[in-house]
Amino acid sequence: GRGSVGLLGGSDLHSSSTSTNNFQSLLSFSPTFLLSKRATVLSSTQHRPSWTTAQPPNRLVCRSSYGGAPTGLSPELKEAVDKFVTSNKVVLFMKGTKLFPQCGFSNTVVQILNSLNVPYETVNILENEQMRYAMKIYSSWPTFPQLYVDGEFFGGCDITREAFKNGELQEAIEKAMCS
Repeated sequence: GRGSVGLLGGSDLHSSSTSTNNFQSLLSFSPTFLLSKRATVLSSTQHRPSWTTAQPPNRLVCRSSYGGAPTGLSPELKEAVDKFVTSNKVVLFMKGTKLFPQCGFSNTVVQILNSLNVPYETVNILENEQMRYAMKIYSSWPTFPQLYVDGEFFGGCDITREAFKNGELQEAIEKAMCS
């Protein structure tokens, strides 16, 4: 499933669209984006999270004891992502932008979406490390790009490419546009 756990704040999320800018404003640093002590460690072994202060001061970030990235997704950030992906029919979390993809996989999905002549929003996850980790938790998918259609995680590059080849992607997007 796509269950979200724990918590994480974000900032400085940039995109090329107005609705993405609205999403960016929801992710600005604020005291409400504090990590909860219920953050779940993303490891099968028994590691305890350690609490450290990150920039700006007075901001807590949960890092696992094995030195990794923040381990969760805040309720506020989850709500902001939920709102963003459900208020747009097609959303692509990618490396780079639709005008300048910064990896071949992201470029492949952009080319597929462009060939379908469908409006879509993009979020450049390279501009925000916390968002990159949070989206992996949000989708339960470890890589980028991540495509959302009609508020639901659709898949990464390989799934999207295969669905495009067999017509499932076109069907899903058409259904989303009609809803």
